[in-house]
Amino acid sequence: MSFSELFNSFYTIFYKEVARYLRLWKQTFVPPIITMSLYYVIFGNLIGPRIGEMDGYDYMSFIVPGLVMLSVITGSYGNVVSSFYGNKFQRSLEEILVSPTPSFIIFLGFCVSSAIRGILVGIIVILVSLFFTELKIHSLGAVVLVACLTSFMFSAMGMINAIYANSFDDITIIPNFVLTPLTYLGGIFYSIKLLPEFWQDVSLLNPMLYIVNAFRYGMLGKSDIPLLHAYSIIIIFTIVLSAACIYMLDRGIGTRS
Repeated sequence: MSFSELFNSFYTIFYKEVARYLRLWKQTFVPPIITMSLYYVIFGNLIGPRIGEMDGYDYMSFIVPGLVMLSVITGSYGNVVSSFYGNKFQRSLEEILVSPTPSFIIFLGFCVSSAIRGILVGIIVILVSLFFTELKIHSLGAVVLVACLTSFMFSAMGMINAIYANSFDDITIIPNFVLTPLTYLGGIFYSIKLLPEFWQDVSLLNPMLYIVNAFRYGMLGKSDIPLLHAYSIIIIFTIVLSAACIYMLDRGIGTRS
């Protein structure tokens, strides 16, 4: 296929996906606003003053980066896993697979569109936080880089979930029983320096910790994890998950009978 044909194939998938979640904006963007507003009110305004400062910042400012990342992760992951599996369930995915469209174009079409949804949700959550705290960004480049890598990484993870899923129940298992616990234990609401040494070491096995702290550095200039380690973990996971998606699409794993 020529470059123009590849681009048209990518753009078709991308446009269809973006148009879908923009058309359903009440389901896509309103729930995160409500959920994160409740987090800001309960944890920031009600509990925060009793906790005081965390790592030299008021508690509301401290939790904002983690909550933004939580919204980015759930937005990007949830979009691609539901959309891709929906295409499998309706058998409309077969029309894409029998076309000459390469696997990496299919992957990029679904994942780039889902990553953009995650970023848009993250921007909305940041704007909501302005009603509750004064927001300062330490490094805009770090904020953009971590948000883009994280949203794309979890889009790829969501596609893997959708590829293996055989029912709608299967697309909720990992978000509910894996992602949610790891996210809440990834330092959104606390600094790992508060934990005993043993649990600090255990926390280092949680990839969410690196994501939250890398993004917190971008916003506050503060991180419990060396930045080089954090960026390395995020990049490695993104590459591995992306390669796994393309490989499974090439082999027809979970998509061809």
